Amino acid sequence: MKKMNQLAGLALLMFSLFSCQKDVSTPENLGEEIPGHGWPRHGEQEEDNETNDKHVYILSNQTSGNSVLVYDRGRDGKLSFSESVPTGGTGTGGGLGNQGALIMAGDDNDEDVLIAVNAGSNTISSFKIRGGKLKLRSTVSSGGERPVSVTQYGNLVYVVNAGGVNNISGFRLRYNGSLDPIPNSTKPLSAASTGPAQISFMNYGRVLVITEKGTNKIVTYTVNEWGVPVKMNSITSSSPTPFGFAETGDRNIFVSEAVGGAPGASVLSSYRIGFNGSITLVKGSVGAGQSAACWVVVTRNGRFAYTTNTASDNISNFAINPFTGWISVKTAIAATTGAGPIDAGLSMNSRFLYTLDGSSHTITVLKGANAGKLQHVQTVTGVPVGATGLTAR
Repeated sequence: MKKMNQLAGLALLMFSLFSCQKDVSTPENLGEEIPGHGWPRHGEQEEDNETNDKHVYILSNQTSGNSVLVYDRGRDGKLSFSESVPTGGTGTGGGLGNQGALIMAGDDNDEDVLIAVNAGSNTISSFKIRGGKLKLRSTVSSGGERPVSVTQYGNLVYVVNAGGVNNISGFRLRYNGSLDPIPNSTKPLSAASTGPAQISFMNYGRVLVITEKGTNKIVTYTVNEWGVPVKMNSITSSSPTPFGFAETGDRNIFVSEAVGGAPGASVLSSYRIGFNGSITLVKGSVGAGQSAACWVVVTRNGRFAYTTNTASDNISNFAINPFTGWISVKTAIAATTGAGPIDAGLSMNSRFLYTLDGSSHTITVLKGANAGKLQHVQTVTGVPVGATGLTAR
């Protein structure tokens, strides 16, 4: 009987991992703005102005050669394909079960940098962005196997590796956009095989947060003055299969928990991350009756969180408090998407929400995210099979 229960649990976890990578071919003062995060001060209206440089980026993730696919974004949110820029590495051709494969960063000159994982060649790449055009600056070893997610704060960049013995590894982001490994920065996760989904900096770059799908844990590392991880903390997630998460301005993270992919069982939970790496559950297991909620984005005004429900082919909208971490369901099905929505991203002013649809190989464009209401704008076709990662500006 014990063996049968173990097999059943393993089957449920494998279903969850398949669903979520679906591809069938302010520290102490409320309202204080945290540098680099863009959270508005208390009572401040979100800026409606954006730069003229508006683009959406995804990763092709092809085994023959990974590339960043660049889409121009119009004022109406609609996308038109611009160019494909090789990363100098290779992809896997399939889902990575991750969030954060492609991120927008900034270097010491406050110029935009794009950082991407190459899960097939165990490397990460960095690009300078000028006028939406990309210039490859470096492709370096990820410090492990199968990198799936990256994060950046200041001149620090960290990656989580989901292959071999799972680990995290750090890099310095140089003024020219290149990456240099940080000595002694490679650290283990809570076990050799954890199914990591995402890594992200918190608390002015003092803490790294990692979700582990396979162990049902949320893990943190404190980071010392040399940019090296020091102390690990962990907590068992409120519900099983913690996946993607988004942060807000008062040390809170909002985590999608896929509950092993069980139908209608996915939830959103919030946690408080201390400067010492402590992890405290704030509000646990708020469900919208959807399946395989795996990716999370939070609007710039901190009022709404959106989850992409991979097995339900839709998006749920949650009302949140960015300071207390409170959560309530606003709209269980805020919009339908293409089949198998995975990665999601918001435009700079959170007016537009973009989802990468892993099974229909499309991008869904939605309007009105900053008001909590979504309207369909466009469906972009022709996305490569196996594409992963999405970031917008």
